[in-house]
Amino acid sequence: MRMVIVLAAGLFAATPAMAQGPVGIAFAQAPEASAGVCTGGSPEAALNCARARCVAGGEGLLPSDCLRVKWCFPAGWSGDVFLQVADGPHWHEYLCGWDSRAAVEAAAAISCDRSRRDTLVECALVGLWDPDGTAIGQD
Repeated sequence: MRMVIVLAAGLFAATPAMAQGPVGIAFAQAPEASAGVCTGGSPEAALNCARARCVAGGEGLLPSDCLRVKWCFPAGWSGDVFLQVADGPHWHEYLCGWDSRAAVEAAAAISCDRSRRDTLVECALVGLWDPDGTAIGQD
């Protein structure tokens, strides 16, 4: 009986943390104008939040200007890779769901591997988020 009480107490103590559950991460972007990132428990809520942040970050943008680009659940470690080719076009690739900072940094390095993508003139990991969606400064 004592074991049952100990197990029940452990489950009760864990309930608040488990109720929050894992979060997903969403990215929205207005090409060459703005971007937004949000976390949340549902794709719709997180993508709408990311879109709103994208609109707020650019002058005169409408929600339709901010494309809902990517959603990952659970968020894991996430990154924003900026890429540009010689004749000017540039874009962002979003990486998410990785199990560690080192893993998302390695994925970004593969994205930027000039032996695989020889037309790139610039490529860098420009944004990094931990599994809770907190932006992390790069060293």
